[in-house]
Amino acid sequence: MKSMTKTILALGLMTTGLVSAQSADMKNMLKVGANVGLAVPAENASANLGLDVAYQNLVTPGFGLGIATGYSHFFGKDNNGIKNNDFGVVPVAALIRVYPKQTGFYLGTDLGYGFIVGDKNVASNSTVERPDGGFYIKPEIGYHNRDWNFALQYQKTFTGSTGEIGSQKYSAGALGLGVGYNIPLGK
Repeated sequence: MKSMTKTILALGLMTTGLVSAQSADMKNMLKVGANVGLAVPAENASANLGLDVAYQNLVTPGFGLGIATGYSHFFGKDNNGIKNNDFGVVPVAALIRVYPKQTGFYLGTDLGYGFIVGDKNVASNSTVERPDGGFYIKPEIGYHNRDWNFALQYQKTFTGSTGEIGSQKYSAGALGLGVGYNIPLGK
């Protein structure tokens, strides 16, 4: 719980700094998108579907910082008699993007904490409790223009050994595709 509080406090301070540091030559945008992917490894989930919302401030024309959140729904799957429940991940993360050119390929990542939500237990036929969350990372490589972003991304919430049932490890990770729309917020 202490790491979650520290993460939220750090993101709040960073957001305050970014918002108060805006000037006429900085560009700000709201990024709204969706993603779909395959769970990896696919032990307790088969696929995911999610929505993303982020605020980005272009510190320089080729470098953006911001905050990101959203919701990713993971679809549980049966695994050798274990009836895994669906669950969701709600990230609270810092957003980092590098744009080598005005239009073209970009690199980025979201780093923060992923809250895992849903049924209390990992599986409907087990009493093992699911993890509450963990360190969250979402690296991506993609193509961007003024309005759109298209990306190949990997998202993972690290849970340690919490939620394991026998030889089945608990995984909140997915490899997928994302699309996002940029809404300008002024200069």
